[in-house]
Amino acid sequence: MKTFKRAVAWVGIILLLGIYLVTFLLGIFGSEATKDMFMACLVCSVVIPCLMYAMLLIARILENKNNKADKPS
Repeated sequence: MKTFKRAVAWVGIILLLGIYLVTFLLGIFGSEATKDMFMACLVCSVVIPCLMYAMLLIARILENKNNKADKPS
């Protein structure tokens, strides 16, 4: 589980840094589609952390179910 959390964290960091880099570059080298791509980057800046949190929450819930099933009552 610890490895999964670290992997998700690293993927999220890389994705967010990429999005911020794209946003920065769009601000410098503007084109006709800059506004749409900028809005997409802003949306992804909110959606990606929410999805990562949901993935980790589901993984934690499933791990707890597996631990309870392994223990005899």
